[in-house]
Amino acid sequence: MPDQSSLFGSDTDPSINKKNSPTSSIAAVEPLAARMRPRTLDEILGQEHLLAPGRVLRRSIEEDHIPSMILWGPPGSGKTTLAEVIARQTHAHFVTLSAVSAGVADLRKVVEDARKLSQFSKQRTIMFIDEIHRFNKAQQDAVLPHVERGVVTLIGATTENPSFEVNAALLSRTRVFVLRGLTEEHILTILRSALEDRERGLGQLNVTIDEDALQQIAVFANGDARVALNVLELAVQGGGEGQGENVPVHITLATVEDVMQHRALLYDKGADQHYDTISALHKALRGSDPDAGLYWLGRMLEAGEDPLYIVRRLIRFASEDVGMADPQALVVCVAAQQAVHFVGLPEANLALAQAVVYLATAPKSNALYEAYSSVQEDVQKTRNDPVPLRIRNAPTQLMKDLDYGKDYKYAHDYYKDMQIEDPERPPALQLQEYLPESLKGRRYYEPGQQGKEASIKKWLEKRRGASS
Repeated sequence: MPDQSSLFGSDTDPSINKKNSPTSSIAAVEPLAARMRPRTLDEILGQEHLLAPGRVLRRSIEEDHIPSMILWGPPGSGKTTLAEVIARQTHAHFVTLSAVSAGVADLRKVVEDARKLSQFSKQRTIMFIDEIHRFNKAQQDAVLPHVERGVVTLIGATTENPSFEVNAALLSRTRVFVLRGLTEEHILTILRSALEDRERGLGQLNVTIDEDALQQIAVFANGDARVALNVLELAVQGGGEGQGENVPVHITLATVEDVMQHRALLYDKGADQHYDTISALHKALRGSDPDAGLYWLGRMLEAGEDPLYIVRRLIRFASEDVGMADPQALVVCVAAQQAVHFVGLPEANLALAQAVVYLATAPKSNALYEAYSSVQEDVQKTRNDPVPLRIRNAPTQLMKDLDYGKDYKYAHDYYKDMQIEDPERPPALQLQEYLPESLKGRRYYEPGQQGKEASIKKWLEKRRGASS
């Protein structure tokens, strides 16, 4: 069974020859990512919503009243790091297991040891299970009664939604704390700290790095501090290969590209390239060009753009530029968003490509966009008249006495008595005015001739004509 030391273990790859590297004196002991792992709560970046002074989780850790919890967050967000900090600060016995290698027998041994420790020394036991989502139902059930009775305090770490991956009974006995992915600013702070830190980082070496190279590492890491530090370390080793420890090492964008085996595309997610490229995608789709749409999508994805940002824009496009001409466009885009959440990249890139091609080839209409824009303008510029009495709700006798709902015509009573000329559409029927008196007759939605809107237009003309 893994012991507590495995929590602080090294991922050093013995196959990498570091004999001639300028970092050989320290990298042979631990990789940079392990050395730079935060040791205190104040060193943990990006989780201020959980660990800022006064927050419940921080108080629990500082007061050594650790509840059973599930730490849920993307890779590299600091789940294991937070567990390590808790291990340092708690007076409880801390044991770590990996769900990849541990079985029910390992769990039972931890529980038995915890029971004995509590009996003889009154010391609590905290059991940290990394990747708890990999435990099957039987393994999770084996943990449940001991957590419930307080024999062990459970800390589970997972990258998967615990609502789906952790048994409901076990989940109900823990608190879920959601860790956020690190931003590029956080990654840049971590990288610069590693370059400057003389004790744990690379500060004792004569390393310089171009700003565009540093930025590209932050983009490539995609919120994972471990990935960023691994790339930086490999870049330093590659830049100083065959040189002595005091020889300057300069890291360029080309060095970083070589380490990542990934070309750094000209793209800045925070500046003009970001907005120019999403604009190009939007306009290509509006112009019904699936080839250009796919190209600009690829430019963004391959440069490290957040796929959720892209799919948010696609969802907006589905309503703004396709709208009721093809209502299915919105369904396709929302499905793409779910695919991004469910499988992530690179698997979800085809779901995004499918949405882009669908939008490009769909019939176009901005009638919905123009209709709602007109509504917004009227809401802001006209007086806010009360709801007409006849279409107000009247749940009490007093409201009925005040004529709430009086003379309201219940449309279904009329539909069933009318002849339906088009089976796909209800009959043209305008029984009453539903807008306030000051806006009577106002028209917002004017469908076009593309796709499904052609039939909507025909039906609306019949309906509106019935009231004239």
